[in-house]
Amino acid sequence: MTKKLPIFTLGVEEEYQIIDPVTRDLRSHLSKIVDGAKVILNEQVKAEMHQSVVEVGTNICKNVKEARQEITFLRKKIVELADKQGLLVGGAGTHPFSRWQDQEITDDPRYHNIVNELQDAARSNLIFGMHCHVGIENREIGLQLMNQACYFLPHIFALSTNSPFWEGRQTGYKSFRTKVFDKFPRTGLPEYFDSLQSYDNFLDTLVQTNCIDNPKKIWWDLRLHPFYDTIEFRICDMSLTVDETMCIVAIIQAVVAKLYKLTMANTSFNIYRLALIKENKFRAARYGIRGNMIDFGLKKEVPTCELILELLEFIDDVVDELGSRDEINYVHNILRDGTGAAKQLAIFEQTGDLTKVVDFITSEFTKGL
Repeated sequence: MTKKLPIFTLGVEEEYQIIDPVTRDLRSHLSKIVDGAKVILNEQVKAEMHQSVVEVGTNICKNVKEARQEITFLRKKIVELADKQGLLVGGAGTHPFSRWQDQEITDDPRYHNIVNELQDAARSNLIFGMHCHVGIENREIGLQLMNQACYFLPHIFALSTNSPFWEGRQTGYKSFRTKVFDKFPRTGLPEYFDSLQSYDNFLDTLVQTNCIDNPKKIWWDLRLHPFYDTIEFRICDMSLTVDETMCIVAIIQAVVAKLYKLTMANTSFNIYRLALIKENKFRAARYGIRGNMIDFGLKKEVPTCELILELLEFIDDVVDELGSRDEINYVHNILRDGTGAAKQLAIFEQTGDLTKVVDFITSEFTKGL
């Protein structure tokens, strides 16, 4: 008899752009949206470092269907509150033309400290991501799963790419957001840790030597969360639509569930060199799903779309138990129609007008709500 999987709970965080409907530029909401949202949503909404960003987070969800309901509700509420202030909301990894130099920093000691330490690296960090927590009660197993899941980060990231523009320029990347974030310390792919003790010792060393004041300032693409019993995937660009977010969340959950299943059967997925995974991450940032990535087993380049289809086969035996078949099947729409980056670039090619790209981003945000 096949042993049932545990419940892999989910928590999803999204970072939204607050946009002026006239100029289409990012606009400070002066905490009005966040303050208004706190009345209804309590701790599910918070200000970010720049005043034109609003971050939302779901409660702990038992499955993908619950997470979808929560993200749909949160998007609706933020759109309603923004509308009362005469503002729009959008979802993308970067704004097509906003300049970070024109954006105000939120008046909060936490953000003042980060800016004081990191200076222009922090001030220029005008980017928007989607983070997904997957619940793992045993931290030792969580660390093993983190080590193994690292291989799949470029595949997942490629599907999320949605930031081709930066400060009015077409960057040549499908995700320029990651290039902006690279300026921060303690970012990028996590290194391999052979035990929970070595991981915790690493965190303790950074805190004791005043590199960081708390372990949350490890901003890796994937981390064993220092305070919650979760693995947190942080590599993704913010998605245009709920459908895209939930497809990626479902894939992340299924990858963790499949790796857990293998680990419990005393079979672990191959651990590959970080330097090799970095090559695939670069390719995902540069080309999205339309380029090639490296198949390390075959030691050759393979179209990224093929590797994503292989990933779907790899996770297939856990999907129905997780109840996420519909969400995962949406990946075929992304592979057919392109990621958010491809869609943004298509609008710009048709119109030559970045304000039309912003209009597209804000209209897609409410699609399916």
